[in-house]
Amino acid sequence: MDGSVVEPGRGVAGDSVLPPDQIADPGQGHGPDWLDATLAARLPELVRIRRTVHAHPELSRAESATTALILRTLAAADIRGELLSTGTGVVAEIGSGPRAVGLRADIDALPLPEHSGLPFASTVPRVAHACGHDVHLTVLLGTALALAASPDLPGRIRLVFQPAEEIMPGGSHNVVASGALDGLERIFALHCDPRLAVGQVGLKSGPITSTSDLVEVSVSGPGGHTARPHLTADIVYALGTVITGLGALLGRRMDPRWVPVMTWGAVHAGEAANTIPQTGSLRGTLRMMDREGWDAAHVLVPELIAELVAPTGVTVAVNYRRGVPPVVNDPVSAELLRTAALAAVGPAGLAAAQQSTGAEDFAIMLEHLPGALARLGVWDGRAPQVDLHSAAFRADERAIPVGVRLMVHAALAALAPVPPPLG
Repeated sequence: MDGSVVEPGRGVAGDSVLPPDQIADPGQGHGPDWLDATLAARLPELVRIRRTVHAHPELSRAESATTALILRTLAAADIRGELLSTGTGVVAEIGSGPRAVGLRADIDALPLPEHSGLPFASTVPRVAHACGHDVHLTVLLGTALALAASPDLPGRIRLVFQPAEEIMPGGSHNVVASGALDGLERIFALHCDPRLAVGQVGLKSGPITSTSDLVEVSVSGPGGHTARPHLTADIVYALGTVITGLGALLGRRMDPRWVPVMTWGAVHAGEAANTIPQTGSLRGTLRMMDREGWDAAHVLVPELIAELVAPTGVTVAVNYRRGVPPVVNDPVSAELLRTAALAAVGPAGLAAAQQSTGAEDFAIMLEHLPGALARLGVWDGRAPQVDLHSAAFRADERAIPVGVRLMVHAALAALAPVPPPLG
C-alpha cells in the first residue's frame, strides 16, 4: 500500500484528539445489552489504556510493562491471566464448558521514530506503535471485560496476547509451543487497516496476507583497483547482478500466480570511488501470495543467486530465513467472522478485503487450527491516509469499540450450538 506521509512533528491535517470520555461508539445499540453496557461504562478506560501503551511502546520480546498492564487490567476484572514462558505475553480464559475458541492480539511495537503529532506520542526514542498493535491489545482487553460481564457464555473463550509479532521467528511459535492453542476449535484475530474507514470491517475467505522471508547475501573477493576490474572479482558488479537479476529470474522460474516480490532494503559495499572492495552485502525480503511458492523459495533462491554471481568470480554466501506463510482464512471461520461483523456493524460496515502483500505471523497459529483474520478500519475519513509502519501512522480511536464488538460476536458465533446433521 502507498500512504501519504505528513511533515514530521505537525500531525495530520484537520485532526483533533478528543478526551477519552468523548470518544463515540459507532456500533452503539448493536447489543447484546451487556456488551452495550460494558462499552458505555468502560470505553474511556480502554482509550486511556491505549494511549498509555502508545506512549510507552516496547519492542519484540521486551514487552514487560505492556504485559504487566494487561495482567493488571484482567485481574481487576477477576480474570486470571498467565504469563507466557518467554516472559512477555499473556494467556487467559473466560467461561466454562467443553467447547473453546481463541481470540488473539499482538502487543509489540516497531523500531522507528514517531512523527504523528499526537499528544500521547511515543516517549521512547526510535520505538513506536506504528502498526496498531496498541489498538489490537486494547480491543482484546475490552473484549475480555465485555465477556466477563456476560450472564451466560456458551463456552470458553481463550484470550492470547502474543508478543514479538514484528520479528522472525515471531512469538506465535512460542504461543504454539506453550500449548496455549490446545483444545481450541478455532481462533480469530484482527488487524488495523488505514485504508478502511472507521466502522468498516474487511473480510475475505482464503489467503488474506502474503509470505515474508529474509534474504541476506554476502560476497567477497580479493579487491583491487577500479582501473583494472579484469584482474580481480568485482564485488559491486556482482551485487548489482543479484539486485537486478534475482527478481527477473524468479518471475521465470516460479509460477507467476505465486507473485514473487523480491525487494532489497539494504546494500553495503566499499567506501572509495576508485577501489573495488573486498566484501559487500545485500538484505531484502521475498514475499509471495501462495503457500506452494513459499515452500519452494528457500531452495530455489540460493541456487539462483549462486548462478547469477558465478561468472563474476566472487565468493558468495546466502542466508535465507523463512518467515511466515500467508494467513489463510478457512471458509467456516471466515463465514463466522462475516456473521460477527453483521451483528457488530451491520451490512453497511462490511467491506471486501484484498490479499495484502504484507505478512502476519498469525499464519503460524493457523498452521495448527482453523481460524480467520479480519481487517479493522481505523481511518477517520478526513485526514490523508498514512500506511502501516509509517512514522506518521494514526488510528482513529472510535475503532476500539468496533473491534470489541467484532471480537465478542465472533466468539459467540463460533460457540453457537452446532445443528445436528440432516438425516
